[in-house]
Amino acid sequence: MLSPSQLEQYLDQGYLTFERLICGEKLDHYLALLRNAVERSKSLRGDAHWTFELDENGVERPGHMLHKIQGVCVAVPGVLDLAKEPAIVDKVASLLGPEIDVFGTKFFPLLPGGGTSTFWHQDNFYFDTWADDIVTCGIYLEDTTRENGCLKVIPGSHKDGPQTHHRNPGTYGSWVEVDESRAVDLEIPGGTVLLFSANLLHGANPNRSNRSRYSTAWHYIPGAMDLPQFRRGQYDDRHIVRSTGARVESTAP
Repeated sequence: MLSPSQLEQYLDQGYLTFERLICGEKLDHYLALLRNAVERSKSLRGDAHWTFELDENGVERPGHMLHKIQGVCVAVPGVLDLAKEPAIVDKVASLLGPEIDVFGTKFFPLLPGGGTSTFWHQDNFYFDTWADDIVTCGIYLEDTTRENGCLKVIPGSHKDGPQTHHRNPGTYGSWVEVDESRAVDLEIPGGTVLLFSANLLHGANPNRSNRSRYSTAWHYIPGAMDLPQFRRGQYDDRHIVRSTGARVESTAP
């Protein structure tokens, strides 16, 4: 559960940080799953879940450098257990109540030497909503620094309203112009979990280091919430993670 001060911080700043919440054998287990996925990507062609970094002409190069697995809880068996971890879901329940689903699951490996994640944006832009009860969760399974592409946020920006998003040909995703002087770099140890409003402005720099920066990202919502693009039972990357009266336990170590 969240403390009153944590609830106040989430409402005021738009995010919370829980360092080393996933650790020990559990962290090793999930890292192994994702390392195997990166290896698998080297021989994949034509799978809609997997995208690869673009070359200098904005052309995707399958098998070259993995950019993202969209729908990672569908594409990689076992990762859904991470989204169901009680240590995470207990905290989300303080914000959303006891009936919780997760959708839009992603894995960003941010591989050495130019791996990318996302530009400045608000997640709700992609969901065609401005709902307050969508909580994004980023789980950083390896140490993150400015050099290897740590997350950066604009504290309090979830209260600024919808921002204009732009799109450039030859890049992934959309982006927002921001005042970088307001930005906070979240340099954090492996196993850290971030919860933040889907209205918060956030992004990440490219990885310019010689080591990876594995992270997952997804979005928790009340189980009864009807998002037309992501309806329960219709969208394959929407999953029940907790139901009233039935605690959902992870099967991971």
